[in-house]
Amino acid sequence: MSGKIDAYIDCVSPYSYYATLYLRRNRKVLESHGVEVEFHPVFLGGINVGSGNKPPWSLPAKAAYSKFDSERACKYFGVPQIQTPEFFPILSILPQRCMIYIKNHFPREKYETTFLSLWEWMYYKGIDISKPENLTELLQSNGYSDSEVREILAAASSPEIKQALTANTQIALDKGAYGAPWFWVRNSEGKEEPFFGSDRFAFMWMYLGLPFQDIAITEKARL
Repeated sequence: MSGKIDAYIDCVSPYSYYATLYLRRNRKVLESHGVEVEFHPVFLGGINVGSGNKPPWSLPAKAAYSKFDSERACKYFGVPQIQTPEFFPILSILPQRCMIYIKNHFPREKYETTFLSLWEWMYYKGIDISKPENLTELLQSNGYSDSEVREILAAASSPEIKQALTANTQIALDKGAYGAPWFWVRNSEGKEEPFFGSDRFAFMWMYLGLPFQDIAITEKARL
């Protein structure tokens, strides 16, 4: 059995956070079945514009529901309750460009743990990671040297990295994306299909032909 999960994610999306945590927790099991996972930085703002979608916080009904859904998701994925900071939503272009560069120049584990820290700093520390000075501190806290931090931030302003983020975003749009996380999945037969959100993994496992235990209601114990 083999397959590939390409995950298109943005640090401004809390559901991308849940999905990234979940896939990383299950990576070894997925790899035992020959399924590879790769995380691709995209600009969610560009996906919304390109697809004609609107983010949940811009629609009153979605915004009201998101409070309940966020609390449930945090419990399900085993993370502390997210606290939405006053400056949210951020313009995620700078941190996403940095992730493009880090992905291309540093080990996978360092890239992914740095990506996770973007959400952690924003939602749990209340720090605006779109600001260069805060992003500098975040990178330093992840063990990057001063010269590496300067290199990463300088690269984020380069034409090559700007184009790379635009290209990733367009690839996601071409694959039908209208939000994040967006997944493009190839199964062992070479067939490919899209999946959206952090609550469709059972569908994904079925498509990949993976053995899994679905959520089941158990009968109430009789005394």
